[in-house]
Amino acid sequence: MGDGRRMTADVRGRSTETGLPTSVDIDSQEIRQALDEPIQTVLKTIVSILEKTPPELAADVADHGIVLTGGGLLLDSFDRLISQTTGMAAYLCDDPLLCVANGAGKALREMDRLKDSFDDL
Repeated sequence: MGDGRRMTADVRGRSTETGLPTSVDIDSQEIRQALDEPIQTVLKTIVSILEKTPPELAADVADHGIVLTGGGLLLDSFDRLISQTTGMAAYLCDDPLLCVANGAGKALREMDRLKDSFDDL
């Protein structure tokens, strides 16, 4: 993931050894290594869901791509990695951090109108 640039950050917190405040420098490679396993899990889950998707919906996804939501997708090039893994276009939504909460709020406001849609779930 990423374009190969190595960036560093000063991270401050409390030492687990001494309990005192401390800071350490970490770089983007260390973060990539720490996130590799969860990222692979997400990718496998996406592929698994796509494999179970009904054909008529799968055709729409293949035609229009996957709209991605959630703050984790702000990781550098995660959308490209998903696209490479699935072979489908993947797009970040306009506000990945809040769109799920906003959508849930809209669904709650429209619950009476939408409740029949959830009978089969």
